[in-house]
Amino acid sequence: MDNILEVKDLELHYFTQKGVVKAVDRLSFDLKKGETLGVVGESGCGKTTMATALLKMPTPPGRIVGGQILLDGDDIMPLSETEIRRRVRWERISMVFQGAMNCLTPVYTIEKQMRETLQQHRQMDRAEAGKRMLKYLNLVGLSSDVLRRYPHELSGGMKQRVVIATALFLEPKVVICDEPTTALDVVVQAEIINLLKTLKEEMGLSFIFITHDLSIEAEVSDRIMVMYAGRAVEIGTNEQIYGPQGSAHPYTQRLLGATPRLHEEVKELSFIPGTPPDLLDPPSGCRFHPRCPVVMERCPHDDVWVREIEPEHMVACWRC
Repeated sequence: MDNILEVKDLELHYFTQKGVVKAVDRLSFDLKKGETLGVVGESGCGKTTMATALLKMPTPPGRIVGGQILLDGDDIMPLSETEIRRRVRWERISMVFQGAMNCLTPVYTIEKQMRETLQQHRQMDRAEAGKRMLKYLNLVGLSSDVLRRYPHELSGGMKQRVVIATALFLEPKVVICDEPTTALDVVVQAEIINLLKTLKEEMGLSFIFITHDLSIEAEVSDRIMVMYAGRAVEIGTNEQIYGPQGSAHPYTQRLLGATPRLHEEVKELSFIPGTPPDLLDPPSGCRFHPRCPVVMERCPHDDVWVREIEPEHMVACWRC
């Protein structure tokens, strides 16, 4: 498959009074057309920061300081904010944010909020805009009466579907989902996941799916990228990460060891000792070495970046 998105040596830093936080550090990966790339890792590892960087909308005081973002072969890094807003953001790449309620203005109806987004990007009359909004609400399983409601009148699942519809109705080819099922009950989680899988097939979408839940990633993703301390430590297919051969990086192995398995004998869940590093002053060498159970002599001294150990399987570990 051809790549619809290529990220090369992406760097995003937060410039604070205490110093520079390297939240995303020389991150490189690609996304194929029609593929779902899962992104997992502990809180603070840079998953959401990476997503906002792809939209070129980092949260202040964050700034993108290096790298390339190639969208269908076009490097969007040199584009101005005006060009990004008109030609890229929500037109070619959009995002479903983690907290649906935080994305919806409580004093506006759903119709007003969706119409405002349309008016910023499309020249269309009121009737045509109404048809498009209704089309995408129906696509995510909502009826027309939702347009007249305020966010507080909708359930959590309905609000999440509204946000998904808004992310889709300009018909981008890349959609970033930042923990879209967090804070939803398991029944609604299943409905949202099945909806995203259906939309992917029907519309030919490519997804970046961010979550803490490795069991959800196993269900929705074609490939997995594991992040730690702002870097990718392992990228591979579902089979390479979850398969009988097992993952290659000690961090991924520990994450999987902390995940309950339904179809295996019950065993004691493992955990990762210590805490994620302070990115104001990250460890030298491999950033995971202070918590790694199989650390070697060179790990604290020599930087390590992802490299291919087999086709489509990239690992940042000196043991590989």
